[in-house]
Amino acid sequence: MHVEMDIARRSELIRNKALSLGFSACGFANVEKLVEQEQGLRDYLENNYYGEMTYMANHFDKRLDPSLLVPGAKSAIVVLLNYFPKKVLSNETGLMLSKYAYGEDYHEVVKGKLAKLFDFIGAEIAPVQGRYFCDSAPVLERAWAVKAGLGWIGKNGLLINPKFGSFVFIGELFVDTELEYDQPYDKEHCGNCTRCLNSCPSSAFVAPYRLDARKCISYLTIELKGEVPEKLKPALKNRIFGCDICQDVCPWNQKLSPHDVHEFAPKQELLEFTSSDWENITHEGFTALFSKSALKRAGYSKLKQNIASVMSVDN
Repeated sequence: MHVEMDIARRSELIRNKALSLGFSACGFANVEKLVEQEQGLRDYLENNYYGEMTYMANHFDKRLDPSLLVPGAKSAIVVLLNYFPKKVLSNETGLMLSKYAYGEDYHEVVKGKLAKLFDFIGAEIAPVQGRYFCDSAPVLERAWAVKAGLGWIGKNGLLINPKFGSFVFIGELFVDTELEYDQPYDKEHCGNCTRCLNSCPSSAFVAPYRLDARKCISYLTIELKGEVPEKLKPALKNRIFGCDICQDVCPWNQKLSPHDVHEFAPKQELLEFTSSDWENITHEGFTALFSKSALKRAGYSKLKQNIASVMSVDN
């Protein structure tokens, strides 16, 4: 039996539960159309900055208005989950994976925690209808994180939280329950710094806050179906899945506390991988090691292409 409680108490209980589930931060925002993001999204699509990610051109209205995606939604519960590792993985040749891919697939980890939060709301607070996502629906997640008071957008287009930097996953739960909303984060603390823009080896940033994915190393090593273009192979350096360069140089990421999420810890076998292991990995070996990993997104053939691309360039 549910006990009637005011909005402030309801919000406090949800936030506390989110933190107890292991989320690093939690904020609330009222669901409404994101008017300020409309022109930027339109420009992004018209310039085809999304490359082969054609799904980005779908559901334009839903991306701006979650109530079209989740009818009846009144509140956005936005969570962050720190994934900054204790140590950076590499091997004798320095082949590197993006930090977000060290452990289990973040989509499943974050959504698993959101499912528990959703169940908690329904069982302990009030009957609830809604849906939860983590990079799995047409939702402008970073914009909702800003609206929920969890940080600002850096010049590399990523969310920056003052405590956890930009190495955070974002998840959201849209519900038909009213909550006490946080103040949107209305300050930008990047100042005149352009380290993220200047550090990109492929010059993927066409302007501050604007990324051309077709030149981005993450796109080239994950989303691009074919081989990396010859002229861009030198930019990969030693990266065979994703890229963290624009995050690694950010001043807000220099003194971060590592995560304590056991699902994100790399397997011992991966810690011991050598260049020979990477070059000779079989499809069966790939499946065994990365069956629960975000590397599934690229797949075995793409990973082998990336390794060959890196090895073909004299770095």
